[in-house]
Order: sequence, then C-alpha cells, then structure tokens
Amino acid sequence: MSRPLSDKPKALTVLYDGACPLCSREIAWYQRKTASESIDWQDLSIQPDAALPCGISHNQAMARFHVIEPDGHVITGARAFIRLWKAFPGLEKFALIARLPLVAHLLEGGYRLFLVFRPLLPRRTDRPDTASKPPASPDCSSRKQ
Repeated sequence: MSRPLSDKPKALTVLYDGACPLCSREIAWYQRKTASESIDWQDLSIQPDAALPCGISHNQAMARFHVIEPDGHVITGARAFIRLWKAFPGLEKFALIARLPLVAHLLEGGYRLFLVFRPLLPRRTDRPDTASKPPASPDCSSRKQ
C-alpha cells in the first residue's frame, strides 16, 4: 500500500513493484512495523506514469529495488534492503552484519539471482485502481550504489 505524501519529511522513500507477489508480501511485512510510518512507500505498479525523483526511469525503478534518502542519495539492490533494515528497530543489528563487505557481496549475488527468476513469478492483478501521489523530489545526489 502506498502512502500519500504529507508535509512531514520522510526518512526514506522506497520504490517497489507491488504487482510482484513476493515483493508486495515483503513490503507489507515492513509496513506493519511501527517505523514504517517514517517511510514514503511508493508502489510503482499503480502509478506507472509518476515522475520519479533523481532521474530514475520507471523501467529502472521496476527492475531493481530502490531506496532514496532525504538528501537524494539513491541506493539500489541488496544495499537498498540493508539501508531499509537500518531504519527498523530490531533489524539494525542485522543491517550492521549485512554491511560487512563479504556479506553485502553475497546478498547482492542472491538478489541478482532472484532478479533472473522474478519475471517468472505471476503478477498480482488485485491492485487498487487509485494511485498514490508521486514521490517527493529530494535533493538528488545521484550517487547510486
């Protein structure tokens, strides 16, 4: 579920494909946690024409998981998940371990392997008809990781 933008600045913006069943289940798990209120969740499957921040194209955003920090720093793939975990109490310790170079490298390899099989997953068709507001445009640093 995408949250509408508010006047209160969000800690992170998360761009995800809500039509991917595995992706949407994982995002729903995060959204049930208290810390999720400080995150701007943007389901790109229900807003395909949204103008995305930091020069990210819709195809790029749908191809890899993206997290954008308030300063515009764009993080993708496994490192984006690690950054997201850091925002949740109880997952910060896991994020610290996952940031270790060897662990981060293995996680990225696993994520890339998932991306190979992701197109084979059935797409969700029970998407809401109403789109959320497009993500805010942070001051983009365009330092993609």
